Amino acid sequence: MVDENDAQAVALGYVADASRVDASKHKNYVAGSTCAGCMLYLGKPEDAAGPCGIFPGKYVSAKGWCASWVKKA
Repeated sequence: MVDENDAQAVALGYVADASRVDASKHKNYVAGSTCAGCMLYLGKPEDAAGPCGIFPGKYVSAKGWCASWVKKA
């Protein structure tokens, strides 16, 4: 799992629970957006966590969020 204190995670504002996103710091945050709804999330919709293209070799929480979030098409 990605550690929220990992340098890359901090730089991208990653949190394991999107309800804790500091919207004042991350203007691109959209309420309700989570890793599970991101194009970069490679896990299955029902998974609690899954791989992410931004954090190779690590899993992110499906309920998480980071500044690289892009809505799934």
